[in-house]
Amino acid sequence: MKQFEAPRPADAPHSVLARLRNTSRVFARDEDGAIVGFGIFLFLMILMVGGIGVDVMHSEMKRTRLQHTLDRAILAAADMDQTRDAQEVVEDYFDKSNMSGYLTDVQHDSGLNFRTVSATANWTHQTNFMKMVGVDTLAVPAAGTAEERIGNLEISMVLDVSGSMGNNNRLTNLKTAAQEFVQTMDDNTEDGTLSISIVPYAAQVSLPDGVFDHMNVQGENQFANCLNFTNSDYDEPGISPTASYDRTMHFSWSSSSNSDRDNRDNNPKTKLNDGYIDCNTSSSREVAILQSDTEALKTFIRNMYADGNTSIDVGMKWGAALVDPTFRPVIEQLVDQNEETDNGMVSKVFADRPYDYGTNDSLKVVVVMSDGQNTRQHNIVDGYREGDSPVWYNEQEDFYSIYLGLDEEDKDTDGITNEPMYFWPSENLYVDHAYGEGTYESTEYVETDECLSWKWSRRNGWRCKNYAKIAQTVTVDEPGHAEVVTYPDLWAYTPPGYIAEHIYKPLVGGDAAWDEWYYNAIDEVSYGAKDTRTKQVCDVIKEQGAIVFAIGFEAPDSARVVLKDCASADSHYFDVEGLEIKDAFAAIATSIRQLRLTQ
Repeated sequence: MKQFEAPRPADAPHSVLARLRNTSRVFARDEDGAIVGFGIFLFLMILMVGGIGVDVMHSEMKRTRLQHTLDRAILAAADMDQTRDAQEVVEDYFDKSNMSGYLTDVQHDSGLNFRTVSATANWTHQTNFMKMVGVDTLAVPAAGTAEERIGNLEISMVLDVSGSMGNNNRLTNLKTAAQEFVQTMDDNTEDGTLSISIVPYAAQVSLPDGVFDHMNVQGENQFANCLNFTNSDYDEPGISPTASYDRTMHFSWSSSSNSDRDNRDNNPKTKLNDGYIDCNTSSSREVAILQSDTEALKTFIRNMYADGNTSIDVGMKWGAALVDPTFRPVIEQLVDQNEETDNGMVSKVFADRPYDYGTNDSLKVVVVMSDGQNTRQHNIVDGYREGDSPVWYNEQEDFYSIYLGLDEEDKDTDGITNEPMYFWPSENLYVDHAYGEGTYESTEYVETDECLSWKWSRRNGWRCKNYAKIAQTVTVDEPGHAEVVTYPDLWAYTPPGYIAEHIYKPLVGGDAAWDEWYYNAIDEVSYGAKDTRTKQVCDVIKEQGAIVFAIGFEAPDSARVVLKDCASADSHYFDVEGLEIKDAFAAIATSIRQLRLTQ
């Protein structure tokens, strides 16, 4: 069969046409051109993405520098101690940073207890790579607002007034520093926004009369206004008005047995105050609760004196409680209930304090200082706290008697065993009544009409010089009157050493008397337990959002550890000596007023 062939030009040789046809077929099948093109495209894309990254990075570096300059400028301008105009301060910061052309706006506002400064700035970044896609510049903005504001402040100053504070002018230096702190806070707050409680502590913390009337406090005690806390009480920051607490007894924990230390026979009798009283009743030891009168607070501080052991845990417990809302029902009752007057222990403006945490724009601060470690704290145990004691006292005759119960063993050898039995320690005698509540038989001599001798005188004649007398037995009431002594009254006027040595020793012997009236009646909280309690209450009040500042004032290492752990942060702890305590309180005042960025 004849094959058909494409017509060819008449003037084209057959070999040329064949070569053209073969070349076109090879070119159509060749893929090398497509790979090179895709590679070029991919390279350009990578270059573009990398370039965009470089441009963005450079713009971010400029933004960071611009924001940092703006932040520092508005912080300085918003400082309430700043005397220069806010606009001037901000512009000066930008000028010194060679950025004066980038500041766009400054706004500021201030009042009695606040200063706010806002600013904006803008820096235009010229791109190097993004311009390839039509983006020639990137905007680099910065903005911020700085505010220093003293809003509602609740401050507890927990101040060590233990005996060691009397050494090396510590208390004198503390008084100066604390007064300046109070004045500084008053100068920088608006009336009605600042409440300060001062908690002077030694072995215990004493409250003013009337506070416990609004709490569930157990114990028949009219002498002392302190509370005995248990370990579990320190797991809570507050002190509840409904929870049950044992009232501290007014007593001396001294082990001295000197006979002249019984204050019951004083005229008038006086409560014990021998330097071994945990719950001190002096007015300058009572807590100043939610006060705002700066001069009154400064006078309170000036009247403090050094005496007693150290209980940082008890001081912190009350300091925390006075910024914790749990105590608010008590505060409400301490306010004058008369709408026309304001004479209560707490001013009416603070009737709704302590505020709930995180409300009322309130900052809660506890400042605790100590010059020593926790030491022993004492309390009277159950069984010796309330009701009538076995001791009776005849005040007129200064005579003690001990009630022993029924005379089942016939101690007085009168053959009667169902009568009450008492012991008179000064006479070493068993009797059926307390001295002053019975009678005794006395022999009296009564004159008769029989004259034994006569005497003559010119004026009167004969007169009887000596009549005959006869003996007569009469019943006489014992002098004075004996009354049973309650346990609170017994501890308040008579030290345990005297009770053991001079009242009970004649009855049971020295060892048994001291065991019963000293070692078994008085308990103490150890150093280690008190350190643990301090940590408990510090941790829990910090968890609630309160800020804790701590000052170790010439304190030993063990105390520094406790105080530093109590502080909200390492920067909130101050280790000072001598006049440095003024610097510590000044720094705390500045920290409380510290600026915060709000945007």
